[in-house]
Amino acid sequence: MIKTKTREEIEILREGGKRHAEILRALAEMVEPGMSTLILEEEAARLVREGGDKPAHLGYRPEGASRPFPAVLCVSINDEIVHGIPNEVPKVLKQGDIVTIDLSIIHKGLFTDSAITVGVGAIDDEARTLLQVTKVALEAGISAAQPGSHIGDIGEAITDVVNASRFSLAEDLVGHGVGYAVHEDPYVPNFGRAGKGEKLVPGMVIAIEPMVNIGKPGIKLTDDGYTIKTKDGSRSAHFEHTVAITEEGNIVLTRD
Repeated sequence: MIKTKTREEIEILREGGKRHAEILRALAEMVEPGMSTLILEEEAARLVREGGDKPAHLGYRPEGASRPFPAVLCVSINDEIVHGIPNEVPKVLKQGDIVTIDLSIIHKGLFTDSAITVGVGAIDDEARTLLQVTKVALEAGISAAQPGSHIGDIGEAITDVVNASRFSLAEDLVGHGVGYAVHEDPYVPNFGRAGKGEKLVPGMVIAIEPMVNIGKPGIKLTDDGYTIKTKDGSRSAHFEHTVAITEEGNIVLTRD
């Protein structure tokens, strides 16, 4: 069931989203060769709590998971698409890696979700192009998310951008509603047909999040029960924003 948010709640989400964006920017600026993912995790925990907020990923147990998620951040490197665990077996970032930092926070009881992918030091041309295509796909999806449009408009806009590149969308991974919980209805696929799916109405708050692979779309779950990788070992990028639908258009709540 889709639950719309009030104007007052969207203002709280906007406030939390601003804080959220500041944290992601600070974490991205820390990324450098030789850094442990554990350092990013510890700094994220400090920054979230310093602002009086709570981490939404820590302890979250999605349907079908064998255990709660053990970290504040999801940190996914190179062929890891989403949900990499930064603190159980910390990894050291290397020159040329690409790393996705995915954070969800709870601000005054309401949830926002956002992710960015950044390069570690100098990255190659293919990685730079991958990041750019994924960013453009996200912006296309956001532009399509207007009152009176449909979920399918978002997916078609994202697909059009990715299909124009030599890359592919990660299969079976989608965006979602957010606000009262970290994951809510509706699903927001990165594919679709314009005019199809749920109608976007004022008060809806959704997370739009294209995940783009350099290689094929296939994915696989690793033994830790959370980290999802590309099946062919190719690198992947992920950008995400929380977006509110309003009478006037949309508000990107987690924009820096």
